[in-house]
Amino acid sequence: MASDAEHIVKSFENELNRLRTKIAEMGGMVELQVVNACEAVVNRNADAATAAVSADPAVDAAEREMEQFVIRLLALRQPVAGDLRRIVSALKITGDLERIGDYAANVAKRSVVLQQFSLPFTLSGLAHMGELVQENLKSIIDAVGDSDTEKALEVWRSDERIDAIYNALFRELITYMMEDPRNITPCTHLLFIAKNLERIGDHATNIAETLYYSVTGEPLTSARPKGDTSAYAVVRPGRE
Repeated sequence: MASDAEHIVKSFENELNRLRTKIAEMGGMVELQVVNACEAVVNRNADAATAAVSADPAVDAAEREMEQFVIRLLALRQPVAGDLRRIVSALKITGDLERIGDYAANVAKRSVVLQQFSLPFTLSGLAHMGELVQENLKSIIDAVGDSDTEKALEVWRSDERIDAIYNALFRELITYMMEDPRNITPCTHLLFIAKNLERIGDHATNIAETLYYSVTGEPLTSARPKGDTSAYAVVRPGRE
């Protein structure tokens, strides 16, 4: 017959597994939100925009539920060492996921406004950026489920590629606005969309850093690879 101590250990392990399941479920919700938001922008898909926006309250509710679950675990189990890192990290990860959901909803809302305009240029650069962001998000959600630090490091390092595309888009869109004032309104929305996607990439790397610390107990101490210099960009009239 199992002892009381064994029952407690088993019960605690079940709760930690439930914690991981909750993160995976929330991650899946957010991942679909980002997919729909990108689809809404690139293909002017109004249904996808509606789906991305309408999913946001459920994501917010999932974060609140996770917060309550974590507080209960901390109060009742008083975890230490690795278990404590896992539980606190789960709270940080769900916070990043909630923010990603917010950015996805904002992208979707702006895509609806963009449908009112006829754009004199393609969205291939933005589409490529969206694809990279989706890949990173999927990878880091999978990494969390598997406690995979190598995959987390890959996501952490690849954020620089997203930043590079964002910088190129920033310059390109500013140039379109300077060439024709009629482009100012749609390009402004596209600038915000690109920035939201870039921020989604940043939150994916936040999750990568949190996961790495949760599993290893060591922080990623080297500087995060960054390529976002748009705030200092100097744009001249005319295309290069």
